[in-house]
Amino acid sequence: MMKDLLWAESQKLHRSKILWIAGFATVMVGLIVFAQGQFTFYDRRYINGAGWFMTAAQSLATFYVLPAVTALLGSYMICREEQEDTLKSLRLIPVDEVKLTLAKMILAFVFSVLIYLLLFAITFLVEAVLHLEALSVGLVLENLKIYFLDGVGVFFAISPIIALVARMKKGYWLALVFAEIYSFAGLFASMSQQLKTVYPMTAVFNISGYYNANMFQVLIGVVILMVCVILSLLILKGWNRKTK
Repeated sequence: MMKDLLWAESQKLHRSKILWIAGFATVMVGLIVFAQGQFTFYDRRYINGAGWFMTAAQSLATFYVLPAVTALLGSYMICREEQEDTLKSLRLIPVDEVKLTLAKMILAFVFSVLIYLLLFAITFLVEAVLHLEALSVGLVLENLKIYFLDGVGVFFAISPIIALVARMKKGYWLALVFAEIYSFAGLFASMSQQLKTVYPMTAVFNISGYYNANMFQVLIGVVILMVCVILSLLILKGWNRKTK
C-alpha cells in the first residue's frame, strides 16, 4: 500500500511545475554564489580558493533558499488534494489518509536530500573546472557528507512548518514565507553560541559538521530535530482527525 502511494505521489510531482521551480532556484543559488566569488579579498578572488564555492553555496542556500523550497513542495503535496477538490474522490476509494500524508512527507524528505545533492553536484563541477588539482578526495567527501546531512536535517527542522500550513488550509505558498523567515533567523541565531546549539536551523550545521561542534552540541541538535519531527507528526495527526 505504501509503495503504491509513493509511486502515485511521485507521478503527480512529475506533472507538476514545482520541480522545475525548485531546480531553477538551486541553479540560481549556484550562479549567485559564483558571482559573489568574484569579489576580492587582499587582491585574491574568493572563488580562487579550493573548496570555497562548495562551502559558501551550502550555507547561503540553507539560510536563504532551500528550506523555503522544500517547505513549499511538502505543503503543496499535502494541501493540493483539498485545494483541487480531489480529497473527496480519494475517500471513496478508500485511501488511508494517514498513510497518504506519510507518503507525501517521505517524498518531501527525499526531495530535500536530492536538492542538496543537486547543489553539491553543481558546486563540485565548478570546483573541478577551476582547480581540480587542488581538490583532495577528503575535501570532496567531507562536503558531500555535509550536503547530505544538511538535506536530512533541514527537512526535519522545517517539518513542523509543512504540517502547520497543511492544518491551517490557507495555501501552500505560506510555507515558503514561514520557512524563509525561519531559516533567515538562523543567521542571527548563529551569532550566539547558546542559540546556535538549540535553534533547529543552526543545529543542522552542528550535526552535519559545517560548524565545529563538540559531541554535546551534536547530541542537543539531534534531540532538537527529533522534537521537530514529533511536533510535525502531532500536528498532522490532529489535522487528519479533523478532516475525517
